[in-house]
Amino acid sequence: MSTDRTARQQLGGSPRAAAGGIRPPGPSGSRGSRAGRQRNSGGGAGSGLGRVLLHPVRLVPLAFLVVILLGAGLLMLPAAHTNVQPEPLLTALFTSVSAVCVTGLATVDTATFWTPFGQAVILGLIQVGGFGIMTLATLLALLVRKTIGVRGQLIAQSETHTLNFGDVRAVLFAVARTMVLFEAATAVILTGRFWLGYNQDPLSALWHGAFHAVSAFNNAGFALYSDNLIGVASDPWIIVPICAAIVAGGLGFPVLISLLRGGVRIKDWTVHMRLTIYGSLFLLAAGALLFAGFEWNREQTLGPLSLTGKILTSLAGTVFPRTAGFNSIDYGAAAPETLLVTDILMFIGGGSAGTAGGIKITTFLVLFFAIWNEVRGREHVTVAHRSISSSSQRQALSVALLGVAAVIAGTLLLLIFTDQSLDRVLFESISAFATVGLSTGITPGLPPDAQWVLMALMFTGRIGTITVASALALSSRPRLYQLPEERPVIG
Repeated sequence: MSTDRTARQQLGGSPRAAAGGIRPPGPSGSRGSRAGRQRNSGGGAGSGLGRVLLHPVRLVPLAFLVVILLGAGLLMLPAAHTNVQPEPLLTALFTSVSAVCVTGLATVDTATFWTPFGQAVILGLIQVGGFGIMTLATLLALLVRKTIGVRGQLIAQSETHTLNFGDVRAVLFAVARTMVLFEAATAVILTGRFWLGYNQDPLSALWHGAFHAVSAFNNAGFALYSDNLIGVASDPWIIVPICAAIVAGGLGFPVLISLLRGGVRIKDWTVHMRLTIYGSLFLLAAGALLFAGFEWNREQTLGPLSLTGKILTSLAGTVFPRTAGFNSIDYGAAAPETLLVTDILMFIGGGSAGTAGGIKITTFLVLFFAIWNEVRGREHVTVAHRSISSSSQRQALSVALLGVAAVIAGTLLLLIFTDQSLDRVLFESISAFATVGLSTGITPGLPPDAQWVLMALMFTGRIGTITVASALALSSRPRLYQLPEERPVIG
């Protein structure tokens, strides 16, 4: 039996396959002796629960939960924070969720509340969350054991969205090398700037450079300054490298690795690359123009800045909402139009299979082209002389509608638990779900119930609405028949 066939059988949801591999049938179509059948049954409920929990689709959310709890435990240590809060567990848990889900929302000041040890824990959680819990575990297994089983490949496939089952091993190493390359390059530039331009000692400059590089490439948005990046908004040696790292991480590893391997000829690009790159360029350009148009002369935001500062801040104003979470203006003082544009950019997010959040640019564009082709009366959805499968369209629709449902539910709950206005609550809800981390300033003052809502949104947005829905489904059985077709009235 080939590896691809084995993978298809396990991905099809066979309980025995998920529990420990494919066993050959016995002489008369049975699966071996009675003892073997008893082992397969596992004694009832215990084995059934194990099969449910150990399925790759469900193991990824469970792994994230474990790391979140471990991170919260470390952040509760006295060495991690500078003072004791009335709710140390909630503060530590919220910060851990935000870091592992690479969001950046915070209820306390990262620069002053957490000690260097606490900040190092946050940095580690960001790196683990960006790389992917199961991807990291699989890579470590490869390095130690020099091998990887079918289950490990399926888990890594689930986390990295690898399209080819046989490429998982190569993808893991490529992802690791890519992350180290971009983070190291960004850290070198930032370290030099903090050292030479801001008179920081070499060790402090290295720490600040490395922290912000990792936070940028992983689209986390945590910063070691109380005003985030507002104080350096006009410094191109800081804003440009951070924006470049954010865009690189937000493109998604399939696109980024293809470009690094020489896939620069446009005619060789896949539909996924075209959608991701062209869509990202359009959103970046449109977002920058709209941001500048709405904020250029506002005294609370861009008004006092120089021309260079206004251009850099407008660039950051369209890059940061692509799930990065840094801010170079006070969004609490931004125009309502700017908040609405930022809401749209945050909800769409970045590229698939990367560190960005949101529903993803490919999801948005597949739905756009589906509507466009429907308006033009075309039966098939086509992009770049290629047809988009109906399953991809259904998946895009599911992701988008589940995302809308999550944001609406979160917004409604926040309105119930707080007395904030709808525009601010909606902004915070989208920021949490899209794992962005931007805030109008209301997060630190939210009551515990509202903080739990944001944590649920961050976790759902990081794991992915489809993954969460799949993890909750105990079984998946294909229908072997087709019901009579009807055409309800639409519109």
